[in-house]
Amino acid sequence: MTGEAYSSTHPPLPPTTEDQRYSWLRLLRSRGIGTVTFYRLLAEYGSAQNVLEKLPELAATSGVKGYKIYSKDALDAEFENAKAANARLLCIGDPHYPAPLASLPNPPPALWAIGNLSLVTRPAIALVGARNASSLGRRMAYGLARDLGDAGYVVVSGLARGIDACAHEGALASGTIAVQGGGVDIIYPSENTPLAMTLAEQGLRLSEQPMGLQPQARHFPPRNRIIAGLALATVVVEAAIKSGSLITARDALDLGRDVMAVPGHPCDGRASGGNLLIRDGATLVRHAEDVIEALPSLNAHRPPQRPSVQDLPSPPPERRSLRQTAALHQQILDRLAAAPTPESQLIKDLGSPARKVRTVLTDLELSGEIGREPGGVIIKKR
Repeated sequence: MTGEAYSSTHPPLPPTTEDQRYSWLRLLRSRGIGTVTFYRLLAEYGSAQNVLEKLPELAATSGVKGYKIYSKDALDAEFENAKAANARLLCIGDPHYPAPLASLPNPPPALWAIGNLSLVTRPAIALVGARNASSLGRRMAYGLARDLGDAGYVVVSGLARGIDACAHEGALASGTIAVQGGGVDIIYPSENTPLAMTLAEQGLRLSEQPMGLQPQARHFPPRNRIIAGLALATVVVEAAIKSGSLITARDALDLGRDVMAVPGHPCDGRASGGNLLIRDGATLVRHAEDVIEALPSLNAHRPPQRPSVQDLPSPPPERRSLRQTAALHQQILDRLAAAPTPESQLIKDLGSPARKVRTVLTDLELSGEIGREPGGVIIKKR
């Protein structure tokens, strides 16, 4: 079961000095700056430092008074926390930034990493499932992870209790990556602290969130997208129909990756999600060989090449009157609702140049009137 692949329009823009890396992260942490806006502003103004200098003016134009960029003190504290945790910052375009993520639409601009960075160079399979997993499901996850590791794959999961923890434990000897919902230095749930400490030594922990951030519910959908993006395929072991594991599976489909599932008893709610995926075309998994046979040879996996920023023409400066800006603001807001709207569809409906619409979308995001979600969709927030 595969989805239609599509590539990002954003090239890798690696910062080459510590000052540039600092500016990147400061921009990324500033209020109203989502991933899409980050890339657009970087392309328009050439560097994160240029954007930071321009940001208060852009916010004021959007009607936000007293806008302040992310403080240096807060960012200094994050870097100090990273140093204490032995975490490394990976920016897109860096040699150790995961190549599978770099090829996605709107990949995370920066990740904190603790552990063995060489694991991101190997082909990976995601194993996800229920937190309240059955004994059989736990054994299945452990065995699949162990056997996939023996076959040369890195196992990716989310460091949650249940299936995730068993998948990490099964692949400790061969290599496993945990993508965390909160800061990479914050272990959640706390019962997985021993496992997380072992992963820091034998595996790899990743997070796009700030150091020290306690995870909240809204942090897990972006985490799930990273799990799906790192892997060639996502295998669901046990999952209810309304669960984070099925969100990960949908992300995998959206990203053009394979989705597979372990079947379960039809009367067990924990198997309902996996059974539904199989009904809709997901590969049925009984053992690791089913996963391996459904994928191309390991030798066939090569990360796609992406253009450098130097290969792209610089966009011309946009000139808009206040009246034109206000009119386009209102047109956009009139067409949006709480239900997600694809950006491409919005641009098509408006009939305005894409660049002009995206500029106004940035204004609206900075003012908090809209929000962006993975997959290139926009929601109206107020």
